Amino acid sequence: MGAEMSQAEIARRVAVLRRFKALLGQQRERFRNYLALLENQETVIGSGSGEEILAHVELEGRVVADIFSTQRVIRPLEDMYLAAAPRDPADDGVSSLKTALEDLKAKAQAQSAKNRELLSVRMAGIRAEMNVLKDSPFVKSARSVYGDVVAPSLVDVKG
Repeated sequence: MGAEMSQAEIARRVAVLRRFKALLGQQRERFRNYLALLENQETVIGSGSGEEILAHVELEGRVVADIFSTQRVIRPLEDMYLAAAPRDPADDGVSSLKTALEDLKAKAQAQSAKNRELLSVRMAGIRAEMNVLKDSPFVKSARSVYGDVVAPSLVDVKG
């Protein structure tokens, strides 16, 4: 193959470029959604119940797993793109997509750190409340309306 590229090689490079740009766009959208989730989570941490916080943390875990799985596909495709791209590529939109993606990553990391700090403060407050309740004379002297309840030691599982 001389200075001219074959049509198959051009088609392969175009396909790699399109797929790479599509994945970067998808990843950017995932990070936008993640950032929105983190911003909503900040509100829930401040005023929500434990169940709401837990639901947000679980959702965050799923979103992060999705982001990482897409990133595992992007890395080898980026290597293919860099190997196939000419040394002085024309503006194909990849650099702007990568810049936007990096910006969203930085914002998400900052918001996540802020949420961790808020959650830490909230957990410390809950622990303090629990200690106050545990040490309360009213809790120690409270009796059940059923008298002394003995915890069961055997359970009949056969019925």
